[in-house]
Amino acid sequence: MGQLALGRLALGRLALGRGLGDTSEILSIGILSGVSEKTEPTVAIVGGGLSGLATAVHLHLKNPNRRLAVFESSPRVGGVIHTERIDDFVLDHGADMFALNPPAAINLCRQLGAEDRLILPNQTGRGAMIVHHGKLKPLPDGFVLMRATKMLPMLTTGLLSLRGKLRMAAEAFVPKRYTLDDESVANFVRRRLGNEVLQRIVGPLVAGIYTADVESLSMNATMKPFVEMERQYGSLTRATLARRRSGQDSVERSSAGARYEQFRAFPGGMIELPKLLSESLPVGTVRLQCGVQSIQRLEDQWLVQDTQGGSGQYDDVVLATPPRISATFLRDIAPAAAAELSSIESSSTAIVVMAVRREDIAEKRRMFGFVVPPIERRRILAASFASEKYAGRAPQDHVIVRVFIGGTLQRELLEHDDETLVDIASDELAELIGLRGTPVLTRVVRWNDAMPQYTLGHVERVQRIRESIASAPGIHLISNALDGVGIAPVIAAAEKLANQIG
Repeated sequence: MGQLALGRLALGRLALGRGLGDTSEILSIGILSGVSEKTEPTVAIVGGGLSGLATAVHLHLKNPNRRLAVFESSPRVGGVIHTERIDDFVLDHGADMFALNPPAAINLCRQLGAEDRLILPNQTGRGAMIVHHGKLKPLPDGFVLMRATKMLPMLTTGLLSLRGKLRMAAEAFVPKRYTLDDESVANFVRRRLGNEVLQRIVGPLVAGIYTADVESLSMNATMKPFVEMERQYGSLTRATLARRRSGQDSVERSSAGARYEQFRAFPGGMIELPKLLSESLPVGTVRLQCGVQSIQRLEDQWLVQDTQGGSGQYDDVVLATPPRISATFLRDIAPAAAAELSSIESSSTAIVVMAVRREDIAEKRRMFGFVVPPIERRRILAASFASEKYAGRAPQDHVIVRVFIGGTLQRELLEHDDETLVDIASDELAELIGLRGTPVLTRVVRWNDAMPQYTLGHVERVQRIRESIASAPGIHLISNALDGVGIAPVIAAAEKLANQIG
């Protein structure tokens, strides 16, 4: 299932210089307040989310003597990455795993000595389902978002009619598109593979990642490798054949379950990631319940005033906040960037987390989850069986189900109260997996405006933002609204930014 937007983590320690001698403590406080003599580069990071923490950690790894201050307005660690432990149940409120590709996340865990703490997905039950006429059908083995690395499963799948299969098989003969302007995901798939493949397979899979409307989702911003395949080989079919000959599709072709080898999680839930990042920073770096009031230019430095009445001068300021919050800081510093950031749309999602008795589920096939095509006209986007994916999430006789509601196409459902959302999730699961009985526990997690939408023209929009930011030396911007959603892409962007700062 799609992973949610990950940008509002918050973790740190309130004490400054804890465990140091009196002189060291005074020096730390002086540097953070901007009154001591600066001997090393200073960087203020606004936002203690994944973007901010990962940037801070990479900056610290590059130069342990660098003075860092991470300002986080919330009182707790995690933001949208949060884990709740109730008795024997581990309930992730946001992302519940991260990908190994790009390798930025696993590399950072390795650098911090935490790789051996990571766990792999369970061997049994791997694979995803798609709802088809009210029934769960498996995703064809070897299908990767828009490409079939194996033809037999596509020819025998019950997700497509004979006409839909023939249209998909004709993809090799569809002329390639020569224009370089952006194209929606829906138009690309409809043009190359046909409308049935779009509605029944690709659309719900992509929407599961971005909680978006594929009719307005940018190919250049979200699915660029497929655009390049068409440009280089003329079709996805020929690109797949070339990748098969070179061995690049070996993982995808081995089995649907094998792809899950490319994911990792923490035994205590994903909350362990922000804890790891924060605890790797010097004591006092992260300041909880301390937001930023204003940012102003003072000669060759930036004056940062916080919400606790403090202030400090910094060589660089990193804005690691949601687009519209960053826009407020940039309104007078980089007006064009502020305007573009304010125009970035976002979607909201509710996750109904339920712990149910295994015996109360009539559907006995083990699976990691399923997605629901909009054409099915149901009231949920997807469901993920968290305790089936990773061991230790629930007792063996119970299952944790996470049901996703809302998104771009069903915003109105989020107007319901929590009790109604639980009822909706229960009713839908009753029809789809035969759920009966009363859940052992439920939680409704609402992430409002948490998922940025990479609509048509997004790449050009980001370029205009960066050009505007360049006019304000020392101001930097990082956000999952710019270069990619998901834990690994965000950490990759953080590493790139740290290298730019130097």
